[in-house]
Amino acid sequence: MSVVDAEAVLRGQRIIPVYTPGSETEAVAVARALLQGGIGAIEVTLRTPVAIDAIAAIARDVPGMIVGAGTVLDVAQLHQAHRAGARFAVSPGCSDELLREAREAAIAYLPGVATSSEVMKAFGAGYRLLKVFPAQAINALALIAAWSGPFAQARFCPTGGIDAAHAAQYLAQPNVACLGGSWLTPKALIERGDWAQIEALARAASAL
Repeated sequence: MSVVDAEAVLRGQRIIPVYTPGSETEAVAVARALLQGGIGAIEVTLRTPVAIDAIAAIARDVPGMIVGAGTVLDVAQLHQAHRAGARFAVSPGCSDELLREAREAAIAYLPGVATSSEVMKAFGAGYRLLKVFPAQAINALALIAAWSGPFAQARFCPTGGIDAAHAAQYLAQPNVACLGGSWLTPKALIERGDWAQIEALARAASAL
């Protein structure tokens, strides 16, 4: 069985908001606001007890949104997220088990990399779109540029500490397919239920 083409699943989405859900209702409202602002994919992190239910709610109630699971640390989480309706999964690193199980489960998977050895491991397992994490902390802009030589066929999705000011620099790199960022779902706006402002942030991001 071949690896699912993550870029094809994401359908050209360049900005993927990274969102930690507080409730199912909140998650649906956030996803709708982002979609109305022109953002068609969202990574819901598995960092709260409601995360799996939030993924299911978005998959059910916001069918135009490509929902994925983030912070996937083990095989059990991968399968839970997939059953809930996640179209893709993202990890901060990669393991042999997750590389194997994502292929077997036929879910698009972005393994996390921070070193050339990790890129080689993921690439050798058949994965071509790789998450680079934590992007800002490891100077991923320079790292990704350097990787364009030895890993010419690899594509990257940097995530971690990226904000609107840095996004354009990353997206200008020819081997960057997309990037993840939490600046589109700030906690203060979500707590206020300011969906209009989240839509505005999404609109600005989708224009990058």
